[in-house]
Amino acid sequence: MQKPSLQHVAAIVFAALPCMAAAQTLINERQISTDAALEMAQTALAACRAHGSIVTITILDRADRVVVSVRDNGASPHSVEHSLRKAHTALTYNMSSAEYAKGAAANPGSAGTLHLANITTAAGGLPIRAGDTLVGAIGISGTPGARGGGSADEGCAKAAIDKIAGGLSK
Repeated sequence: MQKPSLQHVAAIVFAALPCMAAAQTLINERQISTDAALEMAQTALAACRAHGSIVTITILDRADRVVVSVRDNGASPHSVEHSLRKAHTALTYNMSSAEYAKGAAANPGSAGTLHLANITTAAGGLPIRAGDTLVGAIGISGTPGARGGGSADEGCAKAAIDKIAGGLSK
């Protein structure tokens, strides 16, 4: 095999330069704002309190960073981590944590994903979308099973998303 000449290598590098220069350096991603997350947290807290539940609410942005985390007075200590896991599951799989649970139960071969950090099969986590774009997620934990458990938590999360829905369509 013949060794490429220096001129040959230089020609290849110079030919590739326009492709590299055209590469996009920065991107803009839509994500939930702090103000919207605060409004959602207040709405969810009020909705859960209305049925007597003391909960923790976690709202994540598109990059999986906590924007807001609110633990109501008297909420169980484990609800902080569980609300985060519910939000993370909804964000990661772009579906409710309850939908993820149904899929995991129907496909035992996918059980390995349950061992990933911050994944849960408990209801109460919802993705936040602006049209078809995932912009964040909300997770709520703390409603006792006797009051509806994760399904009730999910209802509070839905109320929070509905509260800011007008801003998600802009």
